[in-house]
Amino acid sequence: MTALADMYAAQPFWIWLAIGVILLAVEAAFSTEWLLWPAVSAGIVAVLTALGLKLGLAVEVGVFATLTLISTLLSRRLIQRVNPSDSPDINDRDARLVGQRARVVESFVGGRGRVFVSGAEWPAEIVGSAPIVGEDVIVEATLGSGLKVRPA
Repeated sequence: MTALADMYAAQPFWIWLAIGVILLAVEAAFSTEWLLWPAVSAGIVAVLTALGLKLGLAVEVGVFATLTLISTLLSRRLIQRVNPSDSPDINDRDARLVGQRARVVESFVGGRGRVFVSGAEWPAEIVGSAPIVGEDVIVEATLGSGLKVRPA
């Protein structure tokens, strides 16, 4: 432990740089989206120590914590503004189907049939009058591996 304390006393830049690199490596490996800003904050503290500012360990940890909190909170606000939660996730194919037009490819019998939407056929359920093959319906919701539709 004294070796680490001696290294910190001689070159705090390398300690903070190592912390930043380790956090960035963990972020890159696991894509947590939570460790990017602490890694950047550690890098900023490393630069401050490289500029010759003798802040001391307590102040450096305080600067690191403050920068981490501020950058994380600001990034969350930016992400919410740029990618509002009311829009469907681009990777959630099922959620993107809601509201789209689908074409009936198999007649509805007992409220069940098949529709074609987004390049694939889906089992579908409908409430009310059943459209004939070739007519359009609107996807209202996803039901497991099927869709709930309504007449267009």
